[in-house]
Amino acid sequence: MAEIKKKVSVCITTCNGELYILEQLKSILLQLDEKDEIILSDDSSIDKTIDLVKSLNDRRIKIFFNNFKHHTPNFEFTLTKASGDYIFLSDQDDVWLPNKISTMVSYLQRFNLVVSDCIIVNDKLETINSSIRLSSNPNGFITNIIHNNFLGCCMAFDRSIIEIAVPFPSGILSHESWLGAVAGIFGRTIFIDDKLILYRRHNFNNSNTLNGSNLSFLNKLKYRFFIIFNILLRKIKFL
Repeated sequence: MAEIKKKVSVCITTCNGELYILEQLKSILLQLDEKDEIILSDDSSIDKTIDLVKSLNDRRIKIFFNNFKHHTPNFEFTLTKASGDYIFLSDQDDVWLPNKISTMVSYLQRFNLVVSDCIIVNDKLETINSSIRLSSNPNGFITNIIHNNFLGCCMAFDRSIIEIAVPFPSGILSHESWLGAVAGIFGRTIFIDDKLILYRRHNFNNSNTLNGSNLSFLNKLKYRFFIIFNILLRKIKFL
């Protein structure tokens, strides 16, 4: 009997992303099957983002509207709408390389969460840095509590991670660090060297991943204890 291909959900949040959203979506759609889906949640865009998305006229794109004013709760919302077996996170302004989904799905058959490398580019897709690796050995729960190596647009995970991670604890600042922490305790994670996206940095990025946190040292310490405390609560809940 032929193996049934598992469904892929790609979760995207948008906010005034008209400059690059079509390039991002086209690079994703080329890799999706007919039964796959893109869950796109727009957070109060006032530009042409949604008009451009609708112009693709692709039934695989499911559009939602919200007013969170922050990407973390918006990503959480997309996870509640995703119906796929494998979930990919995406920014609104990158470009996925043609082998991204197939490569990551091959790892998701053995791991619960996979993080790829990427090529950092500027607004014209010219290379700034050939890698974003933040640590020579990025795997491990403690390693990532000390310094988060999980980058949302480079992540994919199976449905078991959603079932444990959602709803997010109130006060979570970063969806990617929370999902990574959950996977580090409840599943198997792997960081791969494959560079699978062009990670675009420009003057209008919604995330500040490469700029570092603006929290004070004390607040960073408090936040790490906050993550550990909430992981322990989930551990008790799912015992």
